[in-house]
Amino acid sequence: MAGNPVEPEGTGRGRAMLLLVLTAVFWSFGGLLIKWVHWHPMAISGMRSAIAALTILAVFRGLRFTWSRPQIGGAIAYAGTVTLFVVATKLTTAANAILLQYTAPIHVALFGPWFLGEPSRRRDVVSLAVILGGMVLFFMDELSPAGLWGNVAALGSGVFFGWLTLFLRLQKGGSGIESIFLGNLLAAAIGLPFMFGEMPDARSWAGLLLLGTVQMGIPYVLFSMAVRKVPAVTAILVPMIEPVLNPLWVLLLLGEAPSPMAIAGGIVILGTVAARTVADFSLFQRPEG
Repeated sequence: MAGNPVEPEGTGRGRAMLLLVLTAVFWSFGGLLIKWVHWHPMAISGMRSAIAALTILAVFRGLRFTWSRPQIGGAIAYAGTVTLFVVATKLTTAANAILLQYTAPIHVALFGPWFLGEPSRRRDVVSLAVILGGMVLFFMDELSPAGLWGNVAALGSGVFFGWLTLFLRLQKGGSGIESIFLGNLLAAAIGLPFMFGEMPDARSWAGLLLLGTVQMGIPYVLFSMAVRKVPAVTAILVPMIEPVLNPLWVLLLLGEAPSPMAIAGGIVILGTVAARTVADFSLFQRPEG
């Protein structure tokens, strides 16, 4: 039987950049969909992960569980990311939660050289600084010092998100889907005790199904595929357009317009990510010689 054709490296990396953009788009529906669901936040988190796990089972056959350090580490990091973010959203403002979670690239930039052997480039540091500055502008009107433990949980979610990226990148020679699947099972188990009592209505179940499939199941699969083809810092910088897209859907569907400061911050974030994506894609296409 003939082997599979070898995909040119530049083509694979260019496709990975597209997958990262799609990941951010799917993730960005979270805020809107969560508003549909009337249930305990931890129950929402657990059921969302349970549905995401079923989605992965429906799409992928022959999952391979090696129980290796990267696979288990990725699963724990995933569960920590999604669970602590729900806790943060409950205990602090949504703006604080998303801004502090997206400190994740700092951890990737700091630990990537040691953990992966991928040195942080100067443009990585510059892009990260500019994007974080844009996010501060974007959320300036909504940031609050209140909710100490929520802010701590959001920072914890950022730490786990960074390490999720590192562990998935460490599996670049294999598959990270198994880590995402196991992480969903763990997050579902964490949320299980909160699911008893009053159950969600039909409208909320529709929101949960969309959360588990479109908002989390599919995009995390795309993220795990993309991170195999690009450096860890790139993999986590591109999805930082997610916070900008989230209020865009609210504007289009609910008519709530962002403030001028938020618009300015959004332009900074989108412009930096776009420039970085174009630069990386051009670099990937450049012939060696």
